[in-house]
Formats: sequence, structure tokens, C-alpha cells
Amino acid sequence: MLLELLQGGDSGGFLLIQDTANYSGRHLLKSFINAALRRDEEVHVFCFETSEEELKEGFQEVQRLHIHNAYEDPLGWTKKAVFTVQQFSLNDLTRVIKLTPHQKTPIVVIDSLSWVLRHVCTTAVCSTLHQLKKGGFVRAIIGLLHADMHQKGTVGSVRHLSTSLITVTPSIMGDNCQAKITKRTKSGKVLQDEHTFSIKEDLTVMLLKSSNTAPQQMVQEEHEIDPTANLTFNLRLSDKEREAKEKLSLPFMFSKEKKKAILHSGANLGRILYEPDANDDFDQEDPDDDLDV
Repeated sequence: MLLELLQGGDSGGFLLIQDTANYSGRHLLKSFINAALRRDEEVHVFCFETSEEELKEGFQEVQRLHIHNAYEDPLGWTKKAVFTVQQFSLNDLTRVIKLTPHQKTPIVVIDSLSWVLRHVCTTAVCSTLHQLKKGGFVRAIIGLLHADMHQKGTVGSVRHLSTSLITVTPSIMGDNCQAKITKRTKSGKVLQDEHTFSIKEDLTVMLLKSSNTAPQQMVQEEHEIDPTANLTFNLRLSDKEREAKEKLSLPFMFSKEKKKAILHSGANLGRILYEPDANDDFDQEDPDDDLDV
């Protein structure tokens, strides 16, 4: 599945590369950029953590690579920045991209989303990514996220927007990398795969080991909790208890004899009969004595 994603099979989606301090996903991000350039794609890279010189290292074709430098002055302190983190919005992103004429719908690469999330609220970032993905102005979005820099809620919000997620971790096989891939299809299915790979000097990916997982229906990431699991009483009935329950006569269910007596019309129809018992203390001279007035 990794080679399929590198070949541009995730058109119109949002591909998220998630890494930690244990292993950097920047080399894999550059492999996706390199693969897109070899397909003659127009690629716009918004750099926040990498300089332009460092980003271009290893690329043989840079004619269709458009770099928007937010690395030198990301907060706009010098007032001369090409792009700042405060400009991470749909209007500013599209404005900057439209400054370059394109023959094809471009691909947007964000290096990295973690830097943006440190200075812009999560809601605004997710809203911009969603609008950019659904607007049809770009072919695809590729982003890098450092998961150990954020709270789980922030990471989960960004992951929820992605159509393909690649989580990179160090492999036990030398200096290689292990990638866990989750791809959500338009039909609602989830495809999962695991790869052990290495990245060559020319930024091409070489697969060393693959473990395919059959497609499965969309499931919740967290297991459903049974609310009756740890109760101190039983909510379910045994066969004997269910049989006794069915034989029980409820107070609002009348027998045939009682129904016949109630529905029987006679001379005393509509009369109310009261028979006082021994506990009644009724004073004929003062009927309102019990009202305490």
C-alpha cells in the first residue's frame, strides 16, 4: 500500500505522516515530494521547520517545486516574511498558490503541522485543512505531524481528517523504518498494512517486508464499553425467573370476572359506596375537624 500512495493513488485526500522523537518522518515526506515531482506534478511546500536549502537536497527535478519559506521568520517579526504561521488560512494559502500559474492541479505539502498547531488553535487548523481538501483547488494534501508534541485530542482531531495515515517508528532491522498505514476508502472501508522499508540516497523507497491486512468495515478506534459489566446486581433473567414473570398478574390487568362486574349495568350504576372502617374518626357535628382550621 505504501508504493500505491507514493504513486499518487490518494487523489483528493489528505495524507498524514505521523512521527515521534524516536524516528523522524521527514525523509519519507521528502520521498513523497520526490515521487510527485517525477510524475510531473506541481508541488507547493510550506516550510516551517526546514530551510529551503535543506529541503531541496536530494531532488533531481525542482522545476515544478514551489517553496514558500516560513522558516526564516515564521511569526513575521521582521515584517519581510514570505509566509507566516498566522497566514495559515484558506484565503492566504490559495492566494499564495495562485501566484504561480499551473498546468495541473497542485499538491500542497505542509512541513510541519506541529509548528502550525503550536501557534494556531486546533479548530482553525482543522477547518482550514478540511476546506482546502474539499474545495477542489488542490489535488492532495500531505502533512507531517510530530505526535509526541501535542495532546491526544489534538492528534486525534488531525488524524480524523486524514484519508491516509502513515505512522513511522524505528524498526528492529538495523536503521530501517517500520510504517503502519491506515487508509479510509470512500465506501467506508478501512485498509490497513504494515511495511518495513528503507530510503535510498535518491529518496526512493525500498520495501523490505510487508504484512497485508484484509479490508474491514469502518470500526471505532476505541472499543465499546459494556455498561453492565461491573454491576453488583444482575439485569438478566434466568429461564425460571422469566417463566415466573410471565405468570405474574399485574395490578392493572383485570380478570374476566372483574371486567364483567365493572361493565355490568345495573340500578346502582354511577353510585359511590363508602364503608367506614374502625380507624375512621368521623365527627358528624364537625365534618371539617380533620382539616385543623
